[in-house]
Amino acid sequence: MAIAKAERLMNLALCLLGTRRPLSKRELRDSIEAYVEAFGPGKGGSGSEDSFNRMFERDKDDLRELGLVIETVENLDGEVGYLARRDSNRLPPITLDAEEAAALGLAAKVWQQARLAGAASGALQKLRAAGLPEDVDPYEAHGALEPRIPVHEAAFEPLMLACRDRRPVVFEYRKANAARPETRQVEPWALECWRGHWYLAGWDRDRGAERVFRLSRITGKVRSRGARFTAPVPDVVTVRETVAGWAGEIADRSARIRLRSGAGYPLRAKATSVRELGDGWDELEIPYGHGLDAWLVEFGPDVVVLEPAELRADVVDRLRAVAEG
Repeated sequence: MAIAKAERLMNLALCLLGTRRPLSKRELRDSIEAYVEAFGPGKGGSGSEDSFNRMFERDKDDLRELGLVIETVENLDGEVGYLARRDSNRLPPITLDAEEAAALGLAAKVWQQARLAGAASGALQKLRAAGLPEDVDPYEAHGALEPRIPVHEAAFEPLMLACRDRRPVVFEYRKANAARPETRQVEPWALECWRGHWYLAGWDRDRGAERVFRLSRITGKVRSRGARFTAPVPDVVTVRETVAGWAGEIADRSARIRLRSGAGYPLRAKATSVRELGDGWDELEIPYGHGLDAWLVEFGPDVVVLEPAELRADVVDRLRAVAEG
C-alpha cells in the first residue's frame, strides 16, 4: 500500500508539473492510472465520485506538505483546475554556513511542536533539492548545549498565521492580576520567545496603543477578522525589550523592601544592598521598574514594601484582587 501511494503521489506531481494549463479533477482522475483503477472513469457513480474526491484532497495535501506548490485556478466557466508551475517549485542554488543551518534546524524544531511539521519538513527537503550540502545538517545540534523553544500554547499557530497575513484578531486575555479574562482586539505584528515564554506584540485597538501579550494568558480560541490594519506596522518590533520593561528588568529607580530571612533568593540576587534588621527580617534595596509589583506579590507574606508609596499601594491592590478571587 505504501508503494502504491508513493507511486500515485509521484504520478500526480508529474502530471501537475507537466501541464501548461490547469487540470480539473475529472481530467486528473482520467489521466492517472491509480485513480482509474480504483474508481473507474470520471463519469462513475456518486459513491465513487465522493471516494475519489476524498483521496484526491488527501493526495493534494500530502504533496503540499512535501513542499510542492499547487495552485488552484478557476476558469471562466467556474470550473476549478490545478497545476504546479515549475518556476514556483524551483529554487536557486542555496549556500548556508553552519550558523544559518543551525538557525533553520532550530526553527524546524519549533514547528515540529506547533502542527507545522509537514511544512517545515517540506521546506528543508526543498533546500536539499536546491543544493544544500549533504554535510550540513539543519537538525544537528551545533555546540555542547542544544537549544529548545517549546510551543505548547494553542494560540501560537493562528497568531503566527495572522502575523504573516496581516489579519486582525480577537481573543480573551487574562492579565496577571485579573480574576477573569477580557476581550482584546489586536493587530498582530510579531511573535517572539523570551525566557521560555512566547509573546505577541501588536496594536491594541481598544486602547489605541502598542501592547505585548503573553500567549499562556490567552484563553479560548483566537478569532480572525477580515478588516485591514488601522495602525502602521513598525519596521522593527522590539518584543524582548518591551517585555523586559514590563517585567521590571529595565529600571531607573530603586525600591526598599523588607524580606524575611532565608526567603526570596531571586530578590536577593538583584539587590544592590542588603542590611540585617533582626527578628528574622532583612532590608533590601532593589531596582524598580514597571511590573515589579506583580513580581513582589509572588513572594506573599515574605515581602513588605517600605518605599516608594506608589509601589506599596500597587502591591496591596494586587493582593486584594487575589484575595477577592
